[in-house]
Amino acid sequence: MELKQLGNTRIMVPEIGLGTWNYSGGVEPLRKGIELGACLIDTAEGYHTEDVVGQAIKGIRGRVFVATKVSGRHLAYDDVLRAAEGSLRLLDIDYIDLYQIHWPNSRFPIKETMRAMERLADSGVVKYIGVSNFSTEELREAQSFMSNHPIVSNQVLYNLNSREIERDLLPYCQKNEITIIAYTPLGSGGLAKNTRFISNRKMKVLEQTANELQKTMSQVSLNWCTSRPNVIAIPKSNSLGRTIENCLASGWRLSQKNIQLLDEAFS
Repeated sequence: MELKQLGNTRIMVPEIGLGTWNYSGGVEPLRKGIELGACLIDTAEGYHTEDVVGQAIKGIRGRVFVATKVSGRHLAYDDVLRAAEGSLRLLDIDYIDLYQIHWPNSRFPIKETMRAMERLADSGVVKYIGVSNFSTEELREAQSFMSNHPIVSNQVLYNLNSREIERDLLPYCQKNEITIIAYTPLGSGGLAKNTRFISNRKMKVLEQTANELQKTMSQVSLNWCTSRPNVIAIPKSNSLGRTIENCLASGWRLSQKNIQLLDEAFS
């Protein structure tokens, strides 16, 4: 599994991690993913999967980078602290590697939310601070209230067929050494197989590329994501076979010609 630097830290994380939104696969696929090097697991207070993640990492905590999120409904100062305590309890761990704000919420002053996040980092309960679903403007505002700890990541929708962040958010994050954590990198499964939701022209290029490289369409789609600087991907799979397939999207790289053809087809 290829590694990438997390933000401007010296911490290296796998370019393919394990997502757990709407996850129902139990412990085995997560354990297999960790075994194959996908040792970053992303969960959230709102996913209701922190308990199964805790079970999956029991006994191997030192090998796993655990990322979770505080709900966008719990961004008041005291609520952030309580949410972190609840996540620690469900995950059955002593600290969170990456704690993220799940959604921005204008009902709560971002200054107070970031103050709570920094308090958690100052106390060692949280190692690194991230956000999720933040626009460039929202990210800049959150950064302006950080005193001692940088924002190292922004988790957003990004895949071959959903490339809106390339307009300004991706360049901003790349310039400022903020890792993009791409969720739904397979387009809710649409990039893993032929589907009526994506045009035949696009899917034909993806399928031809996969056949040429003797890879699956999922693997090509994930490799396209991680070919971008500062981008890692967190596909979710409920099955052992799919988890193995996703992990094998790392360890090789699409050629510039392949990337260009895909970029043009999915422009």
